[in-house]
Amino acid sequence: MNPYERLFAPGFSSAPYWWEEADPEPRETPLPEHAAVAIVGGGYAGLSAALTLAQMGHRPVVLEAERIGWGASSRNGGMVSGGLKVAGGELERRFGAEQAEAIAKAAAASFRFLEDLLQREEIYCEYIRCGRFTPAWTPRHYTQLALRAPRLAELTGMPVRMVPRAEQREVLGSDYYHGGMTVAATGSLHPGKFARGLADAAERAGAALVDRVRVNGIRPEGAGFRLDTDKGEIAADAVLVTTNGYTRGENGQGPMPWLARRLVPVGSYIIATEELPEETIDELFPGRRMISDSRRVLSYFRPSPDGTRVLWGGRASFGPTSPEAAAPVLHNMMRKVFPELKTVRLTHAWTGNVAFTFDELPHIGHQEGVYYAAGCQGSGVAMASWLGHNVALKIAGAANEPFALDGLNFPTMPGYDGNPWFLPLVGGWYRLRDRMERLRG
Repeated sequence: MNPYERLFAPGFSSAPYWWEEADPEPRETPLPEHAAVAIVGGGYAGLSAALTLAQMGHRPVVLEAERIGWGASSRNGGMVSGGLKVAGGELERRFGAEQAEAIAKAAAASFRFLEDLLQREEIYCEYIRCGRFTPAWTPRHYTQLALRAPRLAELTGMPVRMVPRAEQREVLGSDYYHGGMTVAATGSLHPGKFARGLADAAERAGAALVDRVRVNGIRPEGAGFRLDTDKGEIAADAVLVTTNGYTRGENGQGPMPWLARRLVPVGSYIIATEELPEETIDELFPGRRMISDSRRVLSYFRPSPDGTRVLWGGRASFGPTSPEAAAPVLHNMMRKVFPELKTVRLTHAWTGNVAFTFDELPHIGHQEGVYYAAGCQGSGVAMASWLGHNVALKIAGAANEPFALDGLNFPTMPGYDGNPWFLPLVGGWYRLRDRMERLRG
């Protein structure tokens, strides 16, 4: 008997909850012999780049190893938070005041870009500008959030408010945290429907989307490139790699080893509860905000778009594990915050890869002529779409002004080949620090 079976509702699935309504559709597009721009990776960044290029009159070809939108683009939590993580970094110390300001503004602009994209392309993915609450793991975290609040309000141009612990239940139905911060510049959507809608928009504009074709290598040929795939070769005038958390590829055989050495793929895990009464959801999520707490090994959670379930995500493991094994870890996290959900069962548990960088910044650029867009630090719904758009402008020579995340030094670690062997050690240390800070707090 599965030791976790008591947690699982009848019909439990290890496929994403989002796929119930919007699973990645298979396509029958044949692999062409040539592409003006070959885009490796059929997620948000690749599809956004394809849309922008096609609208400028180019004919990009998107190559996806699985199905279009199969990766993190249809597996994430559906939280649209723009560049708030970037805005919170110690940018000025690292880059100086002027460049730090440009980076922060470029990242923050991703939120408005996504809202405009959804409206312009009429992508219906249950988007709502609902706001976010960041609950403080400790009283010290609350103080740190309060110091950041004015800057976030300035960058986003939208309200940011500190909520003391005594008022916490106005925004979150729990006493587990020490108050926190609400940010208006955050939305929620159905990621599977967004991936489908973005793919449809790219196709309407003239992009070709080819799925179930794995790119194994890219080599220069004349003034362009030749891509080796498991379905034959394709020539391209230009190449863009947007594989992000899947860049290393199967068995370490990814299409761009240089990029893989600069990205740290991290598995993120999410569970979905069985259906709950509407009044329970309203009690747990007043205002139906997105929630992402302040600890290093964070939890992020939200109501489902239809308001019937709790979706809870986090780093249940820093090594390879199954969704079934990760589910009880996440369930335990959830019931600490919401004790009333102790006996609630799960209908779905799934996982997908996000990508972090060693400098904690997203990047676009090119290396030996091959373009890339990657490194969204786990906040890729808006950021990946924004990076894809900007790298497309770069490829087409159509950028009207410099983009602050373009061409930054892209660091790696000596000896690192894209295999994050150190994650269990780093993750364990972060968990220990979280526990110690909580005890002191």
